[in-house]
Amino acid sequence: MDGILVVNKPLNYTSHDIVYKIKKITNEKVGHTGTLDPMASGVLPLLIGKGTLCSKYLINHDKIYDVELTLGKKTDTADSEGKVLQEEKVDTNILEKTNIENVLKSFLGISKQVPPIYSAIKINGKKLYEYARKGQEVEIEPREIQIYDIKLTTLDVENMKIKYQVKCSKGTYIRSLCEDIAKKLGTIGYMSALNRVQVGNFNIRDSVNMQDIEENNALIKEKLITIEDLFKDKPKIVLSQRKLKLFLNGVKLTFNNEAQIYRIYCENNFIGIGEVKNNLLKRDIIL
Repeated sequence: MDGILVVNKPLNYTSHDIVYKIKKITNEKVGHTGTLDPMASGVLPLLIGKGTLCSKYLINHDKIYDVELTLGKKTDTADSEGKVLQEEKVDTNILEKTNIENVLKSFLGISKQVPPIYSAIKINGKKLYEYARKGQEVEIEPREIQIYDIKLTTLDVENMKIKYQVKCSKGTYIRSLCEDIAKKLGTIGYMSALNRVQVGNFNIRDSVNMQDIEENNALIKEKLITIEDLFKDKPKIVLSQRKLKLFLNGVKLTFNNEAQIYRIYCENNFIGIGEVKNNLLKRDIIL
């Protein structure tokens, strides 16, 4: 079984929990393209079997999140799982819809973001959350991110909650974004809910729930995106039997094609993925 399975990760499960469950069911090698925190739900693409070889093509995808920001409190983890460090009364005047929309729009484009201290980024060989748990201070360098789109979806003035949807680049920390939005509004806040609705072309509409999988294991095969389908937008090269043998043995074949990724076929059979560079075709993923 080789391909990609798009799982709708439930709350209170780690990405590793989901990988373990699918690995146990399929008895295949299973990986993922980026973790989701236990308090986050949504799209988690899993790579199964030789689908794990596709990882390098999937790690830089943009993402879309539905986010809930709660104002008036600051936590040490910048989310609802952390300890409350500070509370303050929120001036309801800042919760005027136009004001919030303008603040959200101010985050569009490329900017520098400071990742949260409770994250897995490594500094001097240690993860940031390891410093945080020991109460140690460490200098965190800002990182470049890009916000492609951000819009207000729901405003709950009574409970001081703002819900918005954001499309952003890889490496964007939504917890930090929430704190930055709150600060620009003139208050404090934390990320109280997060649902990832899209990773690259993988949308939550096409995902499958873990509960459904556990009740019916056949859904994995039914919902599996094959490697051929994953690269369906790439051009194809059809090899003769003689060239296929050379190709499978690792021989680089001369092809005056544009340098890019190709689907490789012999007759009508999908063989795998190859790459043309400097007019030479070399194998990459072979089924």
